Amino acid sequence: MVESVRLETAKEIIDAAEQRAEEIDNPMVIAVSNSEGNLIAQHRMDGAWLASVDISRNKAYTAAALDMPTHDLADPTRPGESLYGLQNTNQGKMVIFGGGYPLERDGDIVGAIGVSGGEVEQDMDVAESGVDRFDEHSS
Repeated sequence: MVESVRLETAKEIIDAAEQRAEEIDNPMVIAVSNSEGNLIAQHRMDGAWLASVDISRNKAYTAAALDMPTHDLADPTRPGESLYGLQNTNQGKMVIFGGGYPLERDGDIVGAIGVSGGEVEQDMDVAESGVDRFDEHSS
């Protein structure tokens, strides 16, 4: 069985992402899941959109379930492409825009981060700060 991200590590990931969200002055919701997409921890910054609670969790789920960043799904899910309609599967939990990243250790996906609350580029930027913290913790 693949080792999962521990709660203490998830909190560090969230702290790093929250710090970046504060730097860009955009409140976010940050979720960290295990390798199966099940929630480990989630944090909603003051002023973050309520809708971002589900979106961030679903971004983490998608990244974990498909072992890929969610922004990699934008092109293959366009009408006429091979994954068109993917966002309508899994009880609507699949997210096909940026802000979700798998967390990898020794070649295995051990969890994922999902961030929502800004423009897609902002969500990706904040999530990447969490990934960077995870990578520092894993090395």
